[in-house]
Amino acid sequence: MALYPVIMAGGSGTRFWPLSRQARPKQFLPLASKQPLLTDTAQRLKGLAPVKNTFIVCGPVHAKTAAKLVKGLPKGNLLVEPVARNTAPAIALAALQVAARDPKGVLAVLPSDHHVGDVKGFQRTLAEAARIAEGGHIVTLGIKPARPETGYGYIQVGDALDGGGRRVKAFKEKPDLKTAQEYVAGGDYLWNGGIFVFRADVMLEAFQKHMPEMQKGLDALQKAAGKRTFPAVLKRVFPKLPSISIDYGVMEKAENIAVLDGDFGWSDVGSFAAIPEVRPADAQGNVVSGDAVLVDCTNCVVLSDKRTLSVVGMHDVVVVDSGDAVLVVPKDKSQDVRKVVEALKAKKRTKLL
Repeated sequence: MALYPVIMAGGSGTRFWPLSRQARPKQFLPLASKQPLLTDTAQRLKGLAPVKNTFIVCGPVHAKTAAKLVKGLPKGNLLVEPVARNTAPAIALAALQVAARDPKGVLAVLPSDHHVGDVKGFQRTLAEAARIAEGGHIVTLGIKPARPETGYGYIQVGDALDGGGRRVKAFKEKPDLKTAQEYVAGGDYLWNGGIFVFRADVMLEAFQKHMPEMQKGLDALQKAAGKRTFPAVLKRVFPKLPSISIDYGVMEKAENIAVLDGDFGWSDVGSFAAIPEVRPADAQGNVVSGDAVLVDCTNCVVLSDKRTLSVVGMHDVVVVDSGDAVLVVPKDKSQDVRKVVEALKAKKRTKLL
């Protein structure tokens, strides 16, 4: 069995402004280590699949940067979407490319901007998911909840399957706090980590069955796969595909879904408040990066890109200096950073976007 990792590198990462910008979104930032999240994602696949089997899906603005961050990536393995159409068309594009090489090849679809603390545990789980997928299931990895989180979707799990993994009873939207607490207390819910493993032919059959409105476009792309005409066909066809997530398009409809439990130090690094999950804190609970001086501060995230940053008497606060902009926000409001980007757009402050 050959494994084909597909790293999804689209997205703008507006919750990490002012570090993230249109040309440098979240996946290109060194948030969890000294390397960009995209590079970390590719490197944790070492030993599972060669780089020649790895694909990256992204938009035209980020293509050159993405290619540079994954050393040895073949030119043909950089799949550039002409326009963003959400995850279902992006995954369909990757499945077509793999199917042209290896119809029963197993794809592992991975977000480019997540963190994994236990790489060996992650690799064991992904290898087991690939084994289950080889038998015809579409496998999603469910993350064992560490807390009643309201920022994630959940998967309700059922009985064990003969081939491994468990049945999916239901996919749940992001809950309120009370519901999240009930999910965690019940013990049969996992976080939806957005990681999917499946055979190329199985997923293409699922698209045909559950998203027939995409089939005409996919047929045209499949016919052109591997030919010189493919870029032109992609440019013409892809913008016409429906903009829908793989969750809504396939996962919530298909019957051959299996969920595999994952417990490998996962974090989606969803905001600055999540930085302490992926970086060590000092004795006062502060996470500091760059040239910064803290006095009488506790549980703060302080990131300085270029200048010396001094913070005094602050608690549970995020302070970020990118050189041309400064952000100060309470940690519990860090999800609202995207509103700053919206405000800057409204004021046409394009140099800061």
